[in-house]
Amino acid sequence: MTSLDPRLHAYRPDLADIRLQRRVEAGRFVEGRPMRIAVPAADMRAGPAADSGVNSQLVFGDPVLLFETGGDTAWVQAVEDDYVGYVRSSDLAEPDAGPTHHVVVPRTFAYPGPELKAPATRTLSMGSRVRVVGHAETRGTHYALLASGEALIAAHLLAIDEWLPDFVTVAEMFGHTPYLWGGTSGFGLDCSGLIQLAMRMAGRVVLRDSDMQAETIGTPVEPGGDHAGLRRGDLVFWKGHVGIVCAPGQMIHASGHQMMVVKEPLAEAVARIRRVYAEPTGFRRP
Repeated sequence: MTSLDPRLHAYRPDLADIRLQRRVEAGRFVEGRPMRIAVPAADMRAGPAADSGVNSQLVFGDPVLLFETGGDTAWVQAVEDDYVGYVRSSDLAEPDAGPTHHVVVPRTFAYPGPELKAPATRTLSMGSRVRVVGHAETRGTHYALLASGEALIAAHLLAIDEWLPDFVTVAEMFGHTPYLWGGTSGFGLDCSGLIQLAMRMAGRVVLRDSDMQAETIGTPVEPGGDHAGLRRGDLVFWKGHVGIVCAPGQMIHASGHQMMVVKEPLAEAVARIRRVYAEPTGFRRP
C-alpha cells in the first residue's frame, strides 16, 4: 500500500475515502457526501475531540466532502485544496444551487435587508462564497441580495469567476490582522494561511501548509548576497514559516512574533528568526 499524506487524503484505520481503495488499508470505504460550510469560519481540527488543535479553517460557502458524522463532529475534506480534518456538524449545510459571487474585501457585513444602518446579522470573510438572487439600492448604496433575505454591499463582491489582479496587493490588505494559528480568513491568519488566501483571491489554488507550499508553489530561485535577487511576489521559506517579498528588501507575513500581519525589512526578519530557528530554507517564485 502507498503511504499518503493524511493531511491531503481521507483515511484512517477504520474508514477511508472510496477513491483510495487499493491505495490504503481501512476497515471500510465510503463515498464523500457533498456539503458546504454554513458559518463565517469553521475551525478544521486535527481530531474529533473539541480540544483538538486547529490545523486550518474553512469559510462560508466552501465546498467539502463529508465522510462521517458523530455527535457534533464531522470528518471532512475540503474540495478546493484537499485538506482533511474535523469540523462541527453544525458548521455544515446541504449544497445550494451554487455560488454566484465571492467576497473580495477582508471582511464584510451581512444585513437583514438593504439598509446599512440595520444591525448586521453576521460578518463574512474574504473568500466567502454566496449566491446573489437580486439587487437593491438604498440612498445610493448598492446591495446584493441573498436568498436568505440578507443583503451585502455589492462593491465588496466579484462574480465567482472573477479575481483580484495581484496576490501581493491582496496580502497587503490584511495589514494588522491578528495572527491566528490555523487561520485562513479575514478574522485571523497564520503565515501559510495568508499565502493561501491571497493567492486564492488572485485565482490560484495552493496547498495549505508551509511545507507543502515550499515544495509546490512556483520554482526555486537563488536570491544572491543580501537577498538582492528577490523581487515582489517571491516567497521566503523557513522551517515552519513563510513570507512574501512585497518590495525590495521588504517582506509581509503573518508573524507569530508581532502576533499580526506586518511588513518589515527582510534583513531584520531573517536576523530575528535566525536567533530562534535558522536561516531560510528556500526561496520560490510563483
